[in-house]
This record gives sequence, C-alpha cells and structure tokens, in this order.
Amino acid sequence: MSEPRKLSRLRSLDQLTAYLDELGARLPLDAEVVPDGPLAQPLEVGGHTLGNRFAILPMEGWDATRDGRPTDLVRRRWSRFGASGAKLIWGGEAYAVRPEGRANPNQLARNPESGRDLAELRELLAGSHEEHCGGSSDLLIGLQLTHSGRFARPDGAPAPRPAFRHPVLDARVGVTTDEALLSDTELDDLLGDYARTAHLAQEEGFDFVDVKACHGYLGHELLSARQRPGPYGGDLEGRSRFLLRAIEAVKQAASDLAVGVRLSIFDLHPFHAGEDGVGRPEVSAHQPFGGRADGLGLDLEESSALVAMLAGAGVALLCTTAGSPYYNPHIQRPAFYPPSDGYRPPEDPLVGVARQLRATAELKRSHPGLCFVGSGYTYLQEWLPHVAQAVVRLGEADMVGLGRMALSYPELPRDVLAGEPLNRSLVCRTFSDCTTAPRSGLVSGCYPIDPFYKRSPEAQQLAESKRNAREVGD
Repeated sequence: MSEPRKLSRLRSLDQLTAYLDELGARLPLDAEVVPDGPLAQPLEVGGHTLGNRFAILPMEGWDATRDGRPTDLVRRRWSRFGASGAKLIWGGEAYAVRPEGRANPNQLARNPESGRDLAELRELLAGSHEEHCGGSSDLLIGLQLTHSGRFARPDGAPAPRPAFRHPVLDARVGVTTDEALLSDTELDDLLGDYARTAHLAQEEGFDFVDVKACHGYLGHELLSARQRPGPYGGDLEGRSRFLLRAIEAVKQAASDLAVGVRLSIFDLHPFHAGEDGVGRPEVSAHQPFGGRADGLGLDLEESSALVAMLAGAGVALLCTTAGSPYYNPHIQRPAFYPPSDGYRPPEDPLVGVARQLRATAELKRSHPGLCFVGSGYTYLQEWLPHVAQAVVRLGEADMVGLGRMALSYPELPRDVLAGEPLNRSLVCRTFSDCTTAPRSGLVSGCYPIDPFYKRSPEAQQLAESKRNAREVGD
C-alpha cells in the first residue's frame, strides 16, 4: 500500500472525489452543507423528540477516582459535551456496573455514592447545554453500562474475565487456564448489576441506558463465543442470550428508560505490527462476530439477525461501531497516526471510514424502523459535515456520532448548524494522543489541540513517553 495522503491537503471536492476513486472507496458526499438541512431536522426516538441529528459518543478519560467517582476532569468533559449542541449524548463515557469490571482503575463505576454522582453529572451536562444552546427539552442523555470482561484492569494490571478461550487474545492479556473464564452463574449474577445501575440512572433523570456490546468488552465478546458450552455460547441464540437478558433486566428495573445498544456490527482478526510497522492480521480458526469465516472480511448476516432481535426486545437506539481498540483499531477508529503501542494502518483510513458507513447503511436499509447512530466520522476532518449531511439525507443513518472530534472540537455541531465555517485549528487530525496517554499511565485528552491539556504537566510526560517509545522502536 502506498502512503495515505493527509486529508487536510485535499482542499476541494474534486480532489477528494478523485482520491476516493483512486482508493476504490465510496463515501456519500454533499458539495454544500445547509444549516437548516438534514442535520438540523428533529427526530422522534423512544417517545422523545431530539432537536437535531448530531450525537456525542462515549469518550472516557481514565480520570475518575480510584473508587469510581467523578473528578474535575470528568466534570469538564461532560460540561463540554453538553455545550456541543448535539441533541443526543450517548452516555458521556462507559460506566462499569461493578468495580471489578472496569477497563482501568480510574473508570467511573457503581459505588455507594453513585446516585449523587450521576445526578451531578447529568445536571451539569444539561445545564451546560441550556447555557450554550437554549432549552434542553429536545436533548436526550444516556448512560453507557459496561463490564470489560477480557479487558478488565480494575487495579491497573490485567485482570481478564473473558467469556471463552481465544487462540490469539489469551496470550495478550495473560489468560493461561480456564479459571479466568466467567461462569454461567457469574453471568447470571451480572444481570442484577445491570438492572441496579439502570435503576439508579432512571432515578437520577437519565433518558436511556446503553447496554454496551462493542469493542471487545464482555457484551461484544460473548457474541462470538462459538466454542463456549452452555446457555451463553454456541449458536447465535446462545451467544446473544446475555445481551438480551441484560436488556430485559434493565427494562424491568427501569421501565421509564429507553434502551440503546452500542454494537460492533462487524469484527476481524486481531492485528499486530509487522516488521515494517504496518498492521498484519494474526490468523486463527476463530470466526469473529460479523466477520467472514476467514476473519478477514465482513459477513453481516448474523449482525442483521441480531439487530432484528434487539428491535424485538424493545431497543430504541442502535449505535454502530466495529472491532476493538485493543486488537484492530484501524477498523474501529481510522487514524493517520497510530498510538505509540499500535501499528501503522494497513489501508488508507478513508477505506476504514467507508467500510463502517457502508455496513451501517446496509443494516439501516434492512431495519428502517430502528434509529441508527453511525460512528467512524472523525477521520473525515473538514469533510465530516459534507459526509454527515449526505448520510442522513440518503437515510443511511439517522444520526451522526462524534467521538474523538468531541475532545478537540466539541462545538462542531453548533458551528455546523449555525452555518459557521469550521475552526480548522480545532479539527481532530487523529494524532492518537488521547489513546497513547492512558496507555502511558496518563489521563486521556486532546493534548495536541485542547489548550487545557496542551499546557498540563502531563503533556511533557506524554512527550517523553512517546520519545522513549520511538527510541526503543529504533
């Protein structure tokens, strides 16, 4: 593969379309973004009216307290998300339903003060939205419920609780025996944690909860547990049983809440850096959910069947994503610059964006009654509004979700809807420091662009960590 071109250098529609043709990638693309156009239209979801088609996706900062409570850094992030102008806030960040299910020791988690904490965060976000955007009656705020499963690190070191033995990933997280596997009884017990956390969210005014099933965490991993015996593995009915039971438990405990699912609609084999630093698949006999039998391409037949099950279970919102940041990040969050412990992308990142958008569009066509929130848009940079508007106009997704872009430029939805030109100095260029920092033991944030993090003491520590990583690589 030739080196990808920097997207910021494609300054005209003709240049972008010519490059897409060269790549053989299709992206919906509108030449002009209209302030009162498709992205500004309201949308009815789960008995609520949302004021526009922008969503903010969960972006945690590895910066809560060790007992799972918010800090000023958490509060700052939630406040900025509220000020974004987006009318759907998909959870703020992942909230572990029990402390040992955290992906890092500073992840928000259920604790004795959870009710007060959740009330504070929700009120902070809604108040920020009202201050910057007017009323919040057309704003929908959710909470993402998670257990990290294979990627649990509640005390800093890996403490994996996987759903099955994986031929490649076991070695990466230190699983050597079946003792680490979650038993059927433990999975049954976890359903109560989802229910209790959802009840708290309802009590504190949230509008919906997300039963997370993406990015290699427990809800997603179970979907490919083909070799697991018993009720939670085997065929799709068994592999989806935990997710559907969790949704049922949530609905029983918090009947006033809408339910969403953030779902990795496809997955591929894990990748690692080859001798040239470019990502290469580690092929095995395992077939990932939403992937072909060879693990190197997409097969959305099971994904579509699961979406039908979710709709039948009363799910109101589906946020599509792909793969995992732990083992194949280039398909999940296409980036020009990999994190320091990652690999160079084996394809132009635009190809990865197009893959996600195409898969979402295919599922939306098959399930038109369900609200689809797409993701994978940040790499589009200045072209994000042009593609987002076209996607919504064509009905290939109902809403456009922003992740990394919301860390550098949370006001992007407000500017687009006001007809203002994008502030190019705030546009995320996918430097991946928001990933490299926590993998270096630091809080996450946009160190290259956000002045708050750029001027922080951690910025110097991050620079030193990246420099040391380069020297080791050389």
